[in-house]
Amino acid sequence: MIPRETVDKILDATRIVEVVGDFLPLKKRGANYIACCPFHNEKTPSFYVSPSKGIYKCFGCGKVGTAVGFVMEHESLNYSEALKYLARKYHIEVHEEEETAEDVARRFKYESLYLVSEFAGKFFQESLATEEGSAIGMAYFKSRGLEDETIRKYGLGWAPVSRTALLDAARSAGYKEEYLVDAGLCSRYDDGKIVDRFFDRVMFPIHSPSGRIIAFGGRTLRTDKKVAKYVNSPETEIYVKSRSLYGIYFARNEISRQDRCILVEGYLDVLSMHQLGLTNVVASSGTSLTQDQVRLIKKYTDNVTIIYDGDSAGIHAAVRGIGLVLKEGMNVKVVLLPDGQDPDDFAKAHTLDQVKEYISANERDFIEFKTDLLLQEAGNDPLKKANLINDIADTIAQIPDAVLRTMYVRSCAERFSIEEGLLSARVGKTRTSMIVEEKKRLDREQRVEEAIASSSQVEGNDVPEAVSDSPYVLENPFLAPCEKEILGFVLEYGCSQMEFDKDSEYYEEGHIPLVADFIDAVLADDGIEFVNTLYRKTYEAYFSYFGEGLSQTQIQGRLLNNDDPDIVAVSSDILVEKYRITVESFEKSLTNISTILLVYIPKTLQAYQCKRVEIMIRELTESLSAETDAHKQAEIIRKIGGLNKVRTHLNNMLGRV
Repeated sequence: MIPRETVDKILDATRIVEVVGDFLPLKKRGANYIACCPFHNEKTPSFYVSPSKGIYKCFGCGKVGTAVGFVMEHESLNYSEALKYLARKYHIEVHEEEETAEDVARRFKYESLYLVSEFAGKFFQESLATEEGSAIGMAYFKSRGLEDETIRKYGLGWAPVSRTALLDAARSAGYKEEYLVDAGLCSRYDDGKIVDRFFDRVMFPIHSPSGRIIAFGGRTLRTDKKVAKYVNSPETEIYVKSRSLYGIYFARNEISRQDRCILVEGYLDVLSMHQLGLTNVVASSGTSLTQDQVRLIKKYTDNVTIIYDGDSAGIHAAVRGIGLVLKEGMNVKVVLLPDGQDPDDFAKAHTLDQVKEYISANERDFIEFKTDLLLQEAGNDPLKKANLINDIADTIAQIPDAVLRTMYVRSCAERFSIEEGLLSARVGKTRTSMIVEEKKRLDREQRVEEAIASSSQVEGNDVPEAVSDSPYVLENPFLAPCEKEILGFVLEYGCSQMEFDKDSEYYEEGHIPLVADFIDAVLADDGIEFVNTLYRKTYEAYFSYFGEGLSQTQIQGRLLNNDDPDIVAVSSDILVEKYRITVESFEKSLTNISTILLVYIPKTLQAYQCKRVEIMIRELTESLSAETDAHKQAEIIRKIGGLNKVRTHLNNMLGRV
């Protein structure tokens, strides 16, 4: 089997547009891509790929799935083979082996680190509401212009002054000290004493792309220069700083929708921009941009706008990031803010329209930006100018697309009044060096892989049979629409809260249920299970992951990339955006998504109960015609009468005549 960590690594690296694009010529249409479906003959494209959802769907033949599912379907591979195909594509090593006791322990620890980090996130949020947290932490956030909704949404918090506040709370909740230390939440001294890593600081949780808390940044409010301004989580098994971007979980859908990512430096830059309404913004968290961070952005868009401070440090930080973005074949623009301002200041001093207008008016092509910057530094020195030209040529060499490189060479040759051939030669020389170095790297990796393969003896290497088509069969078409609707609420909004009004029959003082808990409780109270096997199987799979404490996004990822093709088919069918315009119009007609949930979930459950009652009435009516015993007939009639009353009551609740 392929270890869970490796599967997650493959899925995190996979970009559905790249995968499908290897087989089909995709064309951009809005936030999605289209092509003629490879699974049936058509002349008009009805095959859609959604980068934000990571899903493909053909509205002609109904085929739907994720990148893994596409490879399985298109190449006639099974789940494991498709994962290996993607691993090869993204240069990820796969060591398939029997899961040992150590593997189980490692997987358990991996999940425990997530759980203890999420506990810490809740603890810091709750601490912000204490007298100490309100007086210091909340006062700071308010002074920075952050609103209550922003503070809540992004999980901002307060680490109490006590050196063992989190440790004591985690112990009381049953969490092991070793996980607190391994997650970077606590520090252990040589004498064995354990204390909190974060104390007397405002806290910024860092989320994975799937929405799970993986690390924290803590800022001191003290003016003592001996105290570090920021303390960040160390790298752990679930957090690698160079692969993480602050705000990516909250920004990824908007990045994909707008097909552009705005890159800034710090936590408050992201928060202020998001609060203003510019939500396709992420931060490199004060560190130099890394290749892994660029690849993470590339999963959602090929277009990056870098906005850094207008001072010298900000300018050079922008320059350092350009090469990495270009290497990945992405388009990069640079925006410099007025000197002395950072994105946080700029967002607070302007309206959303003003910020958008400024970005649009001041976005500069990377070559133009870098050329002007270096020319200013070179002055009239011929040697410095020659170095500048070589530097620009080396930057152009990073671009993978040959046509685009040629266009930039021509433009720069005109700008510097030099022969195009000279500049082209320098670009070619640099690219040759890059190719040689890349070949050396790949050769080294190949030798390592061969060494591993030669030292491993794999038994039972029978080639698995290709996965056959899994028909979407429903046993009960009468109940199917309601079951699909209920399952849809669970899959889409299962981890959302349902805050019922006090006059609601579902209101329970001191308790705000999650959508998944509410639906499951209502069905369990009536002893109801889904009749249609595919919906029941998917429902049970959801709750198995829900019970592990996974986030909604992570649960969706597990379902969409499940090794059971039935679960993938149902999940993809439900989660894919079919009628975006209709849904957006529908949502605008109501206050917010919470209103939709409070109104339509109970109604859907009532409609489902009503349909089940109608089936029971129909079955009893059929049995009545075949029954000859008078007493049994009377009993059946009595049951039908009782069910008719229930049906009438449910219809009244639904507003039916």
